[in-house]
Amino acid sequence: MELRNYTKEQTQTIQAAFMSKVYTWMSGGLAITGLIAMWVASNESLVYTIVTNKLLFYGLVIGEIFLVGYLISMINRLSAQTAGIIFTGYAVLNGITLSLVFLAYTSASIATTFFVTAGTFAIMSIYGYYTKKDLTSWGNLLFMGLIGVILASVVNLFMQSEMLYWIVTYVGVFVFIGLIAYDTQKIKAMSTASEIGSEAESKGAIVGALMLYLDFINLFLLLLRFFGDRR
Repeated sequence: MELRNYTKEQTQTIQAAFMSKVYTWMSGGLAITGLIAMWVASNESLVYTIVTNKLLFYGLVIGEIFLVGYLISMINRLSAQTAGIIFTGYAVLNGITLSLVFLAYTSASIATTFFVTAGTFAIMSIYGYYTKKDLTSWGNLLFMGLIGVILASVVNLFMQSEMLYWIVTYVGVFVFIGLIAYDTQKIKAMSTASEIGSEAESKGAIVGALMLYLDFINLFLLLLRFFGDRR
């Protein structure tokens, strides 16, 4: 149904219910990722295998990219159950690769960074949800910033420039902070695009959760450069 078919009160109720589903999926994904990361990090033989076997490590990374691409591109053809399984599978794979973070940084600094990330996420998501300002104009700017961050990161793999490293970090933090608000508003607008309780609504909530999950994880990894204490 279209937005114009609802009263203001109905629209607000629908949006709140939809966003609740989005945040539930997102929180579940983060919980799975965190638990898997801690479990893998505590298993020395498994960590050793991942670190020493480059084929396995890059296979995991490629698997993550494939799952995200597949979920987004095929969402209209997938059932809500299958979409949920793919999202969960991605969270598991991401937990395996992020387990290396627990080896590189102290647990205290990881916890601190997580809470800073969670607080920043909450503030920007609330802003994106309640602001009356149309954030559509942010889209192109944030997308260009994201592409710039990715390209600069790839280039710096070869240059190993500390200056470029910190430029990418600062720009990346601002990009993902902006994306949290932008994506939240975009997801909120999706809430009335399909019938309540339908397959389309369920799949929309999963896609929305994936968007915010990615924003959260990337912001966390960037902030870890500031707050993380290496072992």
